[in-house]
Parts: sequence; C-alpha cells; structure tokens
Amino acid sequence: MIIPNSLKLVNHTKTKLCILIGIGLAGAFLLAEARRRRRRRRRRVSAPKHDFGAFVERFELLPFPPQHHQSLSALTFAINDIFDVKGYVTGFGNPDWKKTHKESESTALVLTSLLMNGATCVGKTVMDELSFGISGENKHYGTPTNPLMLSCIPGGSSSGSAVAVAAGLVDFAVGTDTTGGVRIPAAFCGILACRPSHGVVSTIGVLPNAQSLDTVGWFACDSSVLHRVGHALLKLNSVEPKRTRHIMFADDLFQFSKVPAQKTVYVIGKAIENLSGYQSPKHMNLSQYIASNVPSIKGFCEPLTSQQSESQVLKALSSVMFSLQGYEFQTNHEEWFKSVKPRLGHDAYDRVIAAINTTHDNIKALYKVRNEMRGAFQSLLRDGGLLVIPTVADNPLKLNTGKAHSSEFHDRDFALSSIASISGCCQVAIPLRYHNDCCVSVSFISAHGADKFLLDTVLDMYTTIQEQVSVTSYALPVPDTNGDLDISELLKDNQ
Repeated sequence: MIIPNSLKLVNHTKTKLCILIGIGLAGAFLLAEARRRRRRRRRRVSAPKHDFGAFVERFELLPFPPQHHQSLSALTFAINDIFDVKGYVTGFGNPDWKKTHKESESTALVLTSLLMNGATCVGKTVMDELSFGISGENKHYGTPTNPLMLSCIPGGSSSGSAVAVAAGLVDFAVGTDTTGGVRIPAAFCGILACRPSHGVVSTIGVLPNAQSLDTVGWFACDSSVLHRVGHALLKLNSVEPKRTRHIMFADDLFQFSKVPAQKTVYVIGKAIENLSGYQSPKHMNLSQYIASNVPSIKGFCEPLTSQQSESQVLKALSSVMFSLQGYEFQTNHEEWFKSVKPRLGHDAYDRVIAAINTTHDNIKALYKVRNEMRGAFQSLLRDGGLLVIPTVADNPLKLNTGKAHSSEFHDRDFALSSIASISGCCQVAIPLRYHNDCCVSVSFISAHGADKFLLDTVLDMYTTIQEQVSVTSYALPVPDTNGDLDISELLKDNQ
C-alpha cells in the first residue's frame, strides 16, 4: 500500500508534536519534582525528627528497690553516650569507637547515684564525636533538633541531652563538660544547666577526654529539679547559709558578647532586692583581674596594644585550655586513634589531629596557669561571691554553616567557657528571655566547692528573675555604658 505524501506529512507533524508535548511534560515533571525536593529539604530543617533526634539508644533502667523519701522519684532522665552502662557498649559519639570496644562490665557511679535516688533512665543521647566540639552536629548519628530554634545548631558536646530536656522528653539529663559541653548547649536550647566544681562529681565509668577539665554536668528546665539532681550527685551536707552575698558583673565580658548588659543587670538587681543578705552589686573588669592575678598567662599572650589586651587575655586562656585538653586527650587515646584510624566529621577530625600531632613542650607552664587561675578565683569569690557573665558570646549558628564562618564563633564562645574550665569553679547557666529571636543566657560562677551555695542561690532567685524578665522588655532602649555603672542609678531610672 502506498501512503500519500500528504498523509506522511501529517504523521510526521503529529510525531513532532508528540515529542514536543512529551518533552514539555517531562520538563514540567522534573520542575515539579525539584520543587517537591526543595520543599522536603525545607521540611527536614523545619520539622523536628522523631524524638528531636536526641537519642542514639533507647532503654529503661528502673530505680533501685524503692526507699522512703527518694529525692528524684518519678523523674526520668537521659545520659550522653559517654557513660558506661553494664551490658551496653559505650559509643563515645563515634561508630568506630563502638565497634572496637566491648560491653561495659559495670555502670558509671553517677548513673548509679541517680537510680538509687529514684530516677528512671530512658536512654543514651547523641553527642559530639569523642566529646570534641560545641556545635552538636554529628556526622554519623545526625544533629539533634534544637527545639528553641529549629534551623540552628543545638550546641555540644552534650547536644542530645540538652535537646531531650528542652523538648520535654525527660525531666533532666546528664552530660559532660570539658570546654563548655554542658553550658553552651544549655544556652542555645534555652534551659538551665550546671557545671559543678571540678572533681566533686565522680567520673568513674565516664570515658575521659581530658581529666584536668572533665566534669559531669546536668540539664533541667526547672530550677527545683536542677537543685535536687545537684544534691543527689554532689552528696551535699547541710551548711550554715552565708550571711552576706556579693554579686559582681564582669562588664568587659558583657561588652564582648551580644547579651544586653544593662537589662540583664537590671533584672538581676531587681531579683535580689527582696532577698536578704545581698550587698549592692559591683562591677569589674575580669580580664584585667586575670592579667593581674594570673602572671603565667602573660607567657601565652601576644604583645598587643592596650586596646586589644583584654580580648587577648581571654584568647590566651582558651589557648591554655585547648593545649591542656590536647595533651591529656593524646595521652588517653593516641594509641587507639592511630591503630583504628576512625572516620570522623571535619570538626572532630581537625581537633583530634591537632591534639595527636602537637608536641607539648610547655606542659608545666599550662598546669601553672591552671593552678594560678584556681587560686585567683578562690580569692575573688570567697565569702559568698557570685560572678555574673554571659554564658555564650553569640547567637547559635545556622545548621551546616561553613567552617570559615564558624571559626570566630567558636573562639568567642570558648573564651567565655574557659573561665570555669581552667579555674575549676562551679557555674550555672540561666536562661532569661528572647532577644533578637534568640534566648539570652547568663551564668553565675561561684568558688570551687561552693556548689551548694550556688545551687541554693539559683533556686532562691530563679522565680523572681523569671518574673522580672516577664515584665522587663528586652526591647527597651537602654543606652550602653563602659561598665562603670551604679546599679542603684539604673534601678532608679527604671522604677
């Protein structure tokens, strides 16, 4: 059969038309699919994961046989994957660590104490690998979702524990704080946290990062719970309350941070008006105090102009902290790292490599700075002294922020956390209120061994602080000063 040319032309045109329609449909489909993928990616950022991604392992450890008047009865808690639990492998935030270690034969003493006081453990939480870092981002187990700001990092290294408390998944949680691992995520997630005095809470059954700095800390949303957990872990005896208490604001550190200083001074000043035993708050330059009373720190400061000297002291202090951490981490884990060659995320890898490859020739000078810091702060905070500083310097970074943008952020926050880490003092982080879409967090620091005094003070003041925060607008234009502020004048202006 012979097909007419006109019909051939019609068929050919139809074929072209079908091809064009097919291409158009395929393009529309691909465009729609790309849009769907973008929406899914946005949802992954904005929608919390199951349990906010806080846990690496779920289980239930019930309290020991009930006793009368157990202080933590009916409370649930979680622990970082750095604490030994009999019959479980402690993961240290890294799957290669978990693969190369056996099940624990005993349970960490801190966990035993909590169970004996009536609390129930419901699982282990995500942490920064090998307890390095402050972002809370974990390459292997994912990043727990910050319930306060879904698009921002939760902070680390005890990220999962902080998120579990902030999301209301548990009543309290336990983590470790070496260079800020409890205090920083507490600030970013808007909750309370305590880093106790160095050495007062047992670290038996806790994987070490750096023993001279390691502490076991805890998180809570309620000041009463924070207080009760502290008494269970610290085994504190009743002591006579201090007759006088004096509060000092580190003005230079508030200027160093984005925390609204004047309003914070006002809120805390109002909170102590009705409490007995408090002297009028004082103001000081903490960097100058450290420079004058810790002479060995000068060996770690670069010669700079007087305008730069204050920030240089803090930078030197954090440098000492990292060098101590690196030396002790190297001693603890160099053999394992070199034999296993574990897969690590970029942040953890850079810090571990720096620790492993550094030759620590000045170790005696590092310990000398630590000893002088402890003496200087015991003198500063004796007889009921409380130092008030910002918990962190900046708002939390967005998730997946590049390394170039996060370096300065890390340096500034570590500078603040190095104060308690090196001095060994106890510190409680206290959330105040939103400011520029973030939670403001300040910290009270007290002398080494004054943990009960600090926890009692926070319990006494917390409700009043929150009441003052609720009636004090953080948006009010209060002019900044250079730190020579008389609290009575500020109160007079705002009454």
